[in-house]
This record gives sequence, structure tokens and C-alpha cells, in this order.
Amino acid sequence: MASRDQNSKKSTTNLLNPKNLTCNNSFLFLTLLCFGSLYLLFSALKNSNKSFIYSIDKHANLEFKPPSSSATVCDYTKGSWIYDPNGSTKRYDNTCKEIFKGWNCISSNKSNAYDIIKWRWQPSQCHLPQFDPIRFLKQFSNTNIGFVGDSLNRNMFVSLVCSLKQVSKEVKKWRPAGSDRGYTFLGYNLTVAYHRTNLLARYGRWQANENVGVLESLGYKEGFRVDVDVPEGTWAEAPSFHDILILNTGHWWWAPSKFDPIKSPMLFFEKGSPVIPPIRPDLGLDMVLSNMILYVEKTMRPGGIKFFRTQSPRHFEGGDWDQGGSCQRVKPISADKAEELFSLENNGTNVETRLVNQHLYRALKTSSFQVLDITGLSELRADAHPSTAGGKKHVDCMHWCLPGITDTWNDLLMAYLSDM
Repeated sequence: MASRDQNSKKSTTNLLNPKNLTCNNSFLFLTLLCFGSLYLLFSALKNSNKSFIYSIDKHANLEFKPPSSSATVCDYTKGSWIYDPNGSTKRYDNTCKEIFKGWNCISSNKSNAYDIIKWRWQPSQCHLPQFDPIRFLKQFSNTNIGFVGDSLNRNMFVSLVCSLKQVSKEVKKWRPAGSDRGYTFLGYNLTVAYHRTNLLARYGRWQANENVGVLESLGYKEGFRVDVDVPEGTWAEAPSFHDILILNTGHWWWAPSKFDPIKSPMLFFEKGSPVIPPIRPDLGLDMVLSNMILYVEKTMRPGGIKFFRTQSPRHFEGGDWDQGGSCQRVKPISADKAEELFSLENNGTNVETRLVNQHLYRALKTSSFQVLDITGLSELRADAHPSTAGGKKHVDCMHWCLPGITDTWNDLLMAYLSDM
């Protein structure tokens, strides 16, 4: 006990020694400095983790989904059109028989027909390779590819077929799985088909009948019946037949000349019965998208790849197609001009483009579809429509000249498939 007290005294004396006080203060300072550094280090790591989680959550909430989850995938949608006076390697010409007459701007002597293909899309942060038909045929041998949608998807389908025909002449023409048209490139057993459907859902004329039903009691006499949960027969078998599917819809949903809200309204049915109270076409579009996306996901063949192409822009200026509108430009337009033509706030003639995309983004957000985003880069190409070429009764500022911009859409498709 005495020994412990003595040691205790000695220890206290040592601590009180001025020489030792300096050492202990240094030790205390170093200890505090060490703890402070550790605190800062852990705080930084914590903040880093927070930042990483926020980044994931932020990307999870994006409206567009990239073609794959890889962080190295390029954003092909941001960039600019570069004019190359020497042009790129011509993938096909106006002699391709699959080109619809109204889209053959070279044969129709459109003033800028040859210039259209000299503009090349250049993404801001990477390179978009030009479509390589031989590589495509080899990579997708023993594959079925289906385009499902309106005539704008046919525009893209024709571009792909004409590109492949340039290098593979042994072709079988047929209509697989209810398609409107299709080809098999026999040397590679690659089938490419187009399934025409305007609304994706089944629709047809509706007339009031003598047995007064709920629609008749509300004063409806005629219109178009749209079954929101039934795919149109032209493509119902497409998901189970094709390995790669590219869907689109949109232009027919804002078509008062066809679906006049007074004379021939769209009347929506679900499970065989009319939707009551009757709903507007934009709400009907939401129902159709929800049902058709679910239908494809349930019936798509195992391992199949599903794309939904965004809306293709029109470029009517000075009025709509039936109001004296036209598209006389011979060069791409600026981003500011595109904003003027397509901004929702302006509620202009071409506003359907971004309106349809809003519906698409919402419907696709929780799906397993990949998004083929062609809208932004296409908005700048007011020069690439047939316009008055081809002898049409109405100025065509909706479809695209071939060869033309839908060739770039297929460049994007090839790039997205390669990145997956």
C-alpha cells in the first residue's frame, strides 16, 4: 500500500514537472489532431456515400432509360449536326424498290435531296458509328426483327431493309406473324418485318344500335371503338415471333381529321364494355400504353429485346397540314428555332411531339423496355421532309426523305444494340 502511495506521489510529481508538462501537452495535441483527422475522414466517406446514393436515385428517376446499365454507355441524344460536303459512304440510293414514292426525294427532284444525307449527327461526348450492314447481318444472323407502329416506323423499316439489300441480294419476301411486309436475308437467316398499327390497340367503326346502350343514352351516334386492352391483330403475334421489337405510336392520337371529337370521336372500351364516363383521347392513350406494354412484356419470347421509339417530330410552319402549313427549309434549324416550334408553352402546330413523349415517359418508367430516343436530334432536321416532292396533294412535313434521317435512327439502333 505504501509502495503504491509512493509511486502515486512520484507519478503526480512527474506530471507537475514543467519539463514533462510540455511533453504531455504535445501528446494531447497529437491525440486530438489524430481524432480530428479520423473524424474528417469518416465524414468525407459518409458524404461520398450519400453523393453516390443520390446519383443512383437521381438516375433512377430519369424519364429516359439508357440502353444498358453500363456507366460507359454514350448519351447519343446530345450533340449537333455536322455538314460533310464529301458525304459519307452511301448505304443505298433511290433505286431501292422498297422506298415509298412519296419519300423518294431524289427521284422526285427535291432541291436539297442530296444534301440531306451529307449532314452527320455528332454526339457531344463520343462517336456514333455509321451503320455497317455486313456487320449487322453477321451479328444478327438467325434473328427476327419487327417494327410495330404507324408509317413513321415503316419509314425506319424501309431504311434498314434498303441498307441490308445493298450487301445481301438473296432475299425472300413474305409477311411473317401477320405483318404488313417483311424480308428474310437468306444467307444469314435474318428476318426484318413491319407490322402496321395506328393506335397499337384494336379499333374500328362504332355505330349506335337499336338496343339503346349506355353510349347511346349519352347521345353518341357514331365514332371509333378503341379496345384499350386488345392489341390490333396485325401485330398480336409479333412479340412471340421476333427477337427484337421496335414499337411506336402517337401521330394518330392527335388526328382530328380522322377522329373528329364531335363527328367521329374515339370511344374507349375495356374488357368489352365502354369506359364510363367517356374519356379524352390523351387519357385513352395512357390506358392503351399501359395495356400494350404489359401485353408485350408477357408475350415476348424469352431473351427478347424491346424498344419503344420516341415521337418523330413534324415541321409545319405557318399552319398545320390542312391550313397552308409547309416545310421549305433546306438546312437544319437551330436549337432555339426548334424550341419555338415544339415548346409546350407555345402550344403550336407541332406540339404533339412533346405531348406524346410525356405520355410515353410515364408509361415506360416502370417497364423493361429500352427507349430509342430520336426526338431531339430529329427536331433540328426541318430540311429532311419530302415537303411538296412526290406529287402529294398535301405538303408532307411529317414523313422523312429516303435516304435520310431515319438512316441515323438505325445508326442509333445499331449502337444501342452493340452497347447492350
